[in-house]
Amino acid sequence: MASAAIPLFLCFLTTFVHCVAAQQTNNGSVSVGASLTAAPDAKPWLSRSGEFAFGFQQQPQGNDSFLLSIWYDKIPDRTIVWYPKDGPMVPRGSKAELINRRGLVLSDPQGIEVWTSASSSNDIAYGLMNDTGNFQLVGSNSSPIWESFDHPADTMLPTQIMGIDGEINSKMSQTNFSGGRFQLRLIRDGNLVLNTIDMFTGSAGDAYYASGTNDASNSTNSGYQLIFDVTGYLYILRGNGQRFDLTTRGSLPSGDYYHRATLDSDGIFTQYYYPKNPSSPNTSWEDIKIVPPNFDNICDSGKACGLNNICSLEDNRPKCECPQGFSLYDINSPNGDCAPDFSPSCDQGYYGEEQFELIELGNVNWPGSDYVHLNPINEQDCKTSCLKDCFCAVALHRDINCWKKKLPLSAGRKVPSDAIKTFFKVRKTSDRPSGNSPTPVLSRESKNRASLILVGAALCVVIIVLIVVICVGFFRVYNQKARNQPYQSISDEAIETTLPRFKYQELVNATDGFNDELGQGAFGVVYKGLIGTKPVAVKKLHPVVQNNAQKEFKTEVNTIARTHHKNLVQLLGYCDDGEQRLLIYEYMSNGTLAFYLFGDRPPSWNQRSNIAVGIARGLSYLHEECSAQIIHCDIKPQNILLDDCYNAKIADFGLAKLLKINQSRTHTGIRGTKGYVAPEWFRNTPVSVKVDVYSFGVLLLEIISCRRSVIFESDNEFEILTDLAWDFYHEGRLDAFVKNDMEATNDYKKLGTFVMVGLWCIQENPSLRPTMKKVVQMLEGECGVTEPPCPSPLFVTSC
Repeated sequence: MASAAIPLFLCFLTTFVHCVAAQQTNNGSVSVGASLTAAPDAKPWLSRSGEFAFGFQQQPQGNDSFLLSIWYDKIPDRTIVWYPKDGPMVPRGSKAELINRRGLVLSDPQGIEVWTSASSSNDIAYGLMNDTGNFQLVGSNSSPIWESFDHPADTMLPTQIMGIDGEINSKMSQTNFSGGRFQLRLIRDGNLVLNTIDMFTGSAGDAYYASGTNDASNSTNSGYQLIFDVTGYLYILRGNGQRFDLTTRGSLPSGDYYHRATLDSDGIFTQYYYPKNPSSPNTSWEDIKIVPPNFDNICDSGKACGLNNICSLEDNRPKCECPQGFSLYDINSPNGDCAPDFSPSCDQGYYGEEQFELIELGNVNWPGSDYVHLNPINEQDCKTSCLKDCFCAVALHRDINCWKKKLPLSAGRKVPSDAIKTFFKVRKTSDRPSGNSPTPVLSRESKNRASLILVGAALCVVIIVLIVVICVGFFRVYNQKARNQPYQSISDEAIETTLPRFKYQELVNATDGFNDELGQGAFGVVYKGLIGTKPVAVKKLHPVVQNNAQKEFKTEVNTIARTHHKNLVQLLGYCDDGEQRLLIYEYMSNGTLAFYLFGDRPPSWNQRSNIAVGIARGLSYLHEECSAQIIHCDIKPQNILLDDCYNAKIADFGLAKLLKINQSRTHTGIRGTKGYVAPEWFRNTPVSVKVDVYSFGVLLLEIISCRRSVIFESDNEFEILTDLAWDFYHEGRLDAFVKNDMEATNDYKKLGTFVMVGLWCIQENPSLRPTMKKVVQMLEGECGVTEPPCPSPLFVTSC
């Protein structure tokens, strides 16, 4: 009997423990050691009433990305009201755990910590999901150790209070929870302000709204708390007890409602309400405008939209649109900066009115970007002046006034006046009639004028020309064979491009007989040339490696002609004249990154950061945005060129391996440069775009440290940069890795992020390396970076 009673007692005890745990959960409390796992159907921690939930939400639905968050659980759209700073997204299988003396710890499936609430030496008694939407960690003395209300994301809830130096930050967009462009702060003088944020440093920009609740003569009259009271009203409490209302008294509906105040991704702090007992399943949040109080002025503030963007009002909210010829710098930030799809610089392939045209945008103005004001002048002369001025991006004409504006354009907005005409300069597209396409400065092969002849005569001419071409082709082949020349024409692999084609003698003249050498590689030498008044770089392929040069030539022309990105060197033309094959590129005034990076005066940390991000964007374009996926195969400092503003552009696609659509890997001979070549090249295994990721990782570590990939210390001794980077990172000595660069060490968070990204890119296992798209997101701070493992555990002893 006694032995039979023991299992029964254990069963009872187990049931009792589960009942106690369930009661704690129903009360909103969470025991130490409890955890949540990121999965579509995972149950969250609920508040006592079940109105709020703490757990993982799938973002977007159906993807394998999850956000640790607090949300309204009784509202169909499960509106999120809190998430960790910068909204780190984690994959399925990630875990959030309540650990004593550490707090809430978010880790990925490999157990690498992604985020933690706070470290504390105090014992944690339990966690508590309150019915106010506040998640607290409660200590053994029953006092909160940490609470989500003290670390808000983009939303405040009733009973929440913001003190001096408190802040909330907008997210990037409706579905992107990383830090956005706007911030709400209660600053030390007592003002509640809205301001933009510098996306690179997190520093606050100029305020575009201030509450005016400061009093320099009497500090007790200044605001010191932003209060969201239990009835749903927001106000600033002054030191003397007076209130400055943000929610207009009597503006809220009567009845039982949920309330929240959110700094939306468009920079407007808005209060929302939702009935707790809706009469319709299609009920949605209703809003009351808070700050800025005048929506009509939001575009006038110049803060609603980024550089080169155009602001207009739609449903009383600012709407931002990039003008024609521009695209979003970050597609996840619709109210962010717009980057030009071309470079209207006097030093970068400018042909004036031959290459550009003006389009009328309607009533649009950028009031702060004038550099010339002409008066009196008519509309046509205003347009002509802008078209011929390589610095001019926009011309505005009104009455007899003309304003010329240059990039970047700030505070763009639509204006109501019909008197203003706005003309925007854009590059002429290649698919327009030949009269609108850029006219070559040098003479080129004669154009077919058969269209000027009668139809019947034209047909005869075409037939005659075809016969002549066929005869000439046979004659050339025969002559080549007769002379026993090894050169083989590439006419059987036609160059499918509309790029200008030059004769060899024209390029001899343009380069002064190939007199000014810029550099050379395995397949050719690059010379500086001058076409008209425009400097160019002319790459002359070596005739001694004819087969490879022939393949190189076809690859470069057909590949580069189809690419267009601000971080790729632009191909301007080519020459296929007899045995001579040459490529004409835009001229990069600051040469290669190698010369700049390893010279006597290396670039600043800020410049290096921008260069690294630019290269990553260019590679991401090649890997994921081209019609045919491109593997560059030779990413190194010598193949990165810098324009006059030190913007990075990827050059030399001669070793690129084109992949067909839906093909992700290919077998090919080893390509690239020693020190940057991924391990899989040496294993006779299929390679993928991950070989470029590896090379970029090495290059990124070079950019960070201003050290070469192989560091020779003496005749027989050398260090490998990738090993050195891991050692410094593993030992926590990043200051030594950057040679005590003060600018870099002062920006330690970004420095750490860049080094971790570099170490992820050089993982020996290609599957562990991120995609270049992911690399861009990590470098720009759009998503968190987890701790990298040792890149080569079999070969690096310190791992």
